[in-house]
Amino acid sequence: MPGTGLSSGRTIYRKIADNIEKVMRGQSGAIRLALAGFAGGGHILLEDCPGTGKTTLAKTLARSMDITFKRIQFTPDLLPSDITGVSIFDPKEQVFRFHQGPIFTNILLVDEINRASPRTQSALLEAMAERQVSIDGQLHPLENPFFVIATQNPVESHGTYPLPEGQMDRFALQSRLGYVSTQEEVAILTAQSHGHPIEAIRPCATRQEVLSLRQQIDDVYISEELKHYIVTLVKATRAVPGVRLGASPRASLALMKTAKALCLIDGADFVTPDHIQELAVAVIAHRLALDPQARFAGRTARQVVEEIVHGTPVPT
Repeated sequence: MPGTGLSSGRTIYRKIADNIEKVMRGQSGAIRLALAGFAGGGHILLEDCPGTGKTTLAKTLARSMDITFKRIQFTPDLLPSDITGVSIFDPKEQVFRFHQGPIFTNILLVDEINRASPRTQSALLEAMAERQVSIDGQLHPLENPFFVIATQNPVESHGTYPLPEGQMDRFALQSRLGYVSTQEEVAILTAQSHGHPIEAIRPCATRQEVLSLRQQIDDVYISEELKHYIVTLVKATRAVPGVRLGASPRASLALMKTAKALCLIDGADFVTPDHIQELAVAVIAHRLALDPQARFAGRTARQVVEEIVHGTPVPT
């Protein structure tokens, strides 16, 4: 049966989105994707040029909810323990006491994730996949919700470490903000003439509302035909000439969950092919690895996914 009583999820989403749009002008599409990733229980990677508002979007999203938020600026000398925490000896009690790192939060902003070494980047993998951290042989569960929003600059390679395929696969979706229109950019100048509007942002959604938004995803209906459609799209990436590594079943799962989140955001009771098609590039493209010949010919992962979507019959 299609899910019922989902209007409260739409209301919660609208409150948060309206709050973010007070700061992020002209970025309704990026806001929609970010909240779809959050509501779907995934993590997101924001990739764009400096100054387009990646960090501002993450901070505004976090400030719009009454949950904890921490930020880590990734640098080449950052250590894994700087993220997860460290055990420090207490001479008075003669015991080691664990001091939590910034990863113990609800929303974690990882700024310029590709500037840290692979060893440090790997400190996030267990947390992103299993919502727990293993330190000194002990498992430390993370709070619910736990959401990573990472940023990186795609045009600057000096002093950076490309994210390995396994880590890219942990992100439910990758989003690009792009440049806003002339009118919106003028509005940004006006809004920041006497300070940054983010300073006026206050939480508009309680912790319980945030948890409710995520829980309602389970009540959104998706037909067996659309599940097959999702798997068909994902499997097609594994047979495209020039693609060295196609998308994994984790991509299918992420596409289903984010499509259900987008359905909830739209106030609908069931997922449609339009929801899947809207998210396909953002969910699948960053997981693909093209061979050198395809890259040299100018092919991109986004083009591959777009061609698959256009060439795959839609269930009726």
